[in-house]
Amino acid sequence: MAGGPDTEIMKTTCKFLYWAPRSLCILAIAFISMFAADSFETGQSIGQQLAAFAIQLIPSFVLLAMLLVSWKWELLGGILFTATGLGFSPFIYMLNFRRSHSVWQGITAILMVTIPFMLVGLLFIAGYYRKKGRPIA
Repeated sequence: MAGGPDTEIMKTTCKFLYWAPRSLCILAIAFISMFAADSFETGQSIGQQLAAFAIQLIPSFVLLAMLLVSWKWELLGGILFTATGLGFSPFIYMLNFRRSHSVWQGITAILMVTIPFMLVGLLFIAGYYRKKGRPIA
């Protein structure tokens, strides 16, 4: 038998570690981008609304640029996404805690906004090491 079950498991793991971070990142960027839709309100000209929309999409464009870097250089992208998730977690938490005075709302915001990017980063790093043939753990 040429391939064997271990080879098939290895191929499946490599495919998962290749596509999972990219897919999750696209979904997370789309989720973050939805928040820019609140820039369309009545009482402003269409130019003002489009300018506000473009400004609110800047984080999505930065994350998209990080994804493009990660697509080519997985280790660098993994480090960038993990650092971004870790770095923004305290700010996201404090912003939501100050607004609501609720610890749970702050934690929920972190789970929704920053944890997906930390997971993306860790998956990129795992994919890099799996592709190089090094053990992940």
